[in-house]
Amino acid sequence: MHEIEPFYNWRHDYIAAEDEKSPFYGVEYNEFEFDKQVYNYLLHPQWDEFGSQTLYLKVLYADYEHSFAIIEFIGEWNDAIYNDIMALKREIIDVMIGEGITKYILIGENILNFHSSDDSYYEEWFQDIEDGWIAALHFREHVIDEFKDNSIDYYINFGGYLNEIPWRTLKPKQLYKQIEESLQKRLNM
Repeated sequence: MHEIEPFYNWRHDYIAAEDEKSPFYGVEYNEFEFDKQVYNYLLHPQWDEFGSQTLYLKVLYADYEHSFAIIEFIGEWNDAIYNDIMALKREIIDVMIGEGITKYILIGENILNFHSSDDSYYEEWFQDIEDGWIAALHFREHVIDEFKDNSIDYYINFGGYLNEIPWRTLKPKQLYKQIEESLQKRLNM
């Protein structure tokens, strides 16, 4: 896992550590020391921690004019033991909502497992963004099944076209537009 870097092709467009509105503003990374891990697996030093012992993330892009953010995750999403959603909501999402972000693109191809607790923080997140949305891209099928089994899919859009979008080949605004169009089609059905 130490070789899996956060997606870096948009770094010329956005760097969270240089964004004064970002929860990660001013963070400095040590490229020579592996200081993060999920269980016994070391992680690449570019991943950001937010209070979870098993889940890390990278804000790949934030657009305050269009009110959206793209966040990539790695590790195990564990609400049952570590209450990862509470840490994510309080430490990252609340800050971003305060800056006007209401649309979230979550990239989960590196999420290995999901362990549920209750859905109260997902519900709070959903209510806090009013006319916004949360879209989950490229989560593994067994992880999506766990989210669905625990009714998290009421708050987060999963599967279908969202797992087919070739997001790495797009620019951030192109990805945003494709997802927004897809979600509008779902709402109009």
